[in-house]
Amino acid sequence: QVQLVESGGGLVQAGGSLRLSCAASGRTLGTYVMGWFRQAPGKEREFVAGISWSGSTTYYADSVKGRFAISRDGAKTTAALQMNSLKPEDTAVYYCAASFSGGDYRRTASYDYWGQGTQVTVSS
Repeated sequence: QVQLVESGGGLVQAGGSLRLSCAASGRTLGTYVMGWFRQAPGKEREFVAGISWSGSTTYYADSVKGRFAISRDGAKTTAALQMNSLKPEDTAVYYCAASFSGGDYRRTASYDYWGQGTQVTVSS
């Protein structure tokens, strides 16, 4: 089992920044993609960003390109999401996920483990 714990959510004004962090522990041996998803009230969970095992390849949803940046530490067990120029429509619960089994990194079904989520609220 792998445990994922997110931190860094909160309330921020539009145009502001937040940095989310996700720490993985447990049976983390093996290579895995780490991703961030978000879910707003009444909406489906959607892909936000992903990063390969090496950290050399990153993926972003069109809605966050140029504003968000995903990174991974040298030990590969922590992933961060730097969110800049936040908009009210970025308001959601943000989830960290890890994919050992591969597949389309944009799909929730490709991820094996999930964190509990952290709330991000952007006020206008």
